[in-house]
Amino acid sequence: MYAIEVKDLIKNYGSFQALKGISFNVKEGEVYGLIGPNGAGKTTALRILSTLLEVTSGSIRIQGIDLRERPEEVRRVISYLPEDAGAYKHLKGREYLKFIAQFFADGEGAKVLVDRGLEIANLGERIDDKVETYSKGMARRLLVARALMIRPKLAILDELTSGLDVLNAQEIRKTVKSYAGQGTTVLLSSHNMLEVELLCDRIALVNDGLIVAEGTPSDLKHRYEAQNVEEVFVKVVQR
Repeated sequence: MYAIEVKDLIKNYGSFQALKGISFNVKEGEVYGLIGPNGAGKTTALRILSTLLEVTSGSIRIQGIDLRERPEEVRRVISYLPEDAGAYKHLKGREYLKFIAQFFADGEGAKVLVDRGLEIANLGERIDDKVETYSKGMARRLLVARALMIRPKLAILDELTSGLDVLNAQEIRKTVKSYAGQGTTVLLSSHNMLEVELLCDRIALVNDGLIVAEGTPSDLKHRYEAQNVEEVFVKVVQR
């Protein structure tokens, strides 16, 4: 069984067609990237799979669950981190993780989630400062911890390392790869081509609402005679 099965997905906003019939499958424990220029339809696809947008037509199954028929069941097995996500600024970092944990467990179970979140966030003493005092990078680390600490079956991550410096971004990528190795499937979108190349097992390049190329980073580089994924991206989008 695939973790994600998308077939002929179409999304219209009035007369504008944001997605024009995309299809792709993601294996269990795979890190799969959707990349493309601004306005290509990546974020629309992520929001649909996160049950935040309705489908115009097509089918989606997540962990074997029909998203259109049973969205509530899908929400129980996914975690979604939008690019523009924010935490409750009046809470301290630890308080925020405790607040989120209570929706998924209680007692010792909630403590386990919080401890896992503290480890992922790795904010040291600053975890007990208010979120409103955090830099953008620190807040992003807290949000990544929130998304992964529940060990979702599927983590949907839009611009995973947005706002992080090189060292913090590298650490978060290692964490994501580790969780994928433990069974969490990851669907992500990123403008950082190096990140995509390092992190993703397979990539789909989206342009103008269509998937125009798909494969492993090495396959795509070979196919388009490119030195890196960024060159592949440019060649595919400009042709």
